Amino acid sequence: RERRAERLLLGRQCESRRARTSPGSSSSPGDSPPSRCQCASSSGKPNLNDVILINLAYVSDVDIINDRTETPPPLASLNVSKLANRARTEKEDKLSQAYAISAGVSVEGQQLFQTIHKTIKDCKWQEKNIIVMDDVVISPPYQVENCKGKEGSALSHVRKIVEKHFRDVESQKSMQRSQAQQTQKDSTLSS
Repeated sequence: RERRAERLLLGRQCESRRARTSPGSSSSPGDSPPSRCQCASSSGKPNLNDVILINLAYVSDVDIINDRTETPPPLASLNVSKLANRARTEKEDKLSQAYAISAGVSVEGQQLFQTIHKTIKDCKWQEKNIIVMDDVVISPPYQVENCKGKEGSALSHVRKIVEKHFRDVESQKSMQRSQAQQTQKDSTLSS
């Protein structure tokens, strides 16, 4: 691990974000946080930096080449509530997928649900039925004619999404068939 960190920092000018200790002081690996080094961005963008964390428990020797006197600006804080929201949403999506699989929903039904969910977030399972905006129910085999609800813009919109989904699926299948036929022709000609 020491060599890896050495290679990582080799040739890069980094500034340490850890308070320096006085010479001769000792601490055990669990006593201090890892050293955080900020370097110029490897992407070349001037407003970004690479941040490297180094576990000092694996460092045996440090040479200070250039000691800075000014305090570097603080790192940008993370928006914890936004991250928690994203994690919660992802968890709900995964649980919804797991529910559909455990309920025995067909692969076509699961794919349609994912397609609708990309456009309309208010989409959930009720046994094997897809419920959209609490107004539209799509039951197996999940075709346009299986969309039921009060006539209006919601039902019309969901039907359009379902029609487009199946057009796209059919288009993709026909493209795969033609590619398979072309591959078969190519292999026949080469033999």
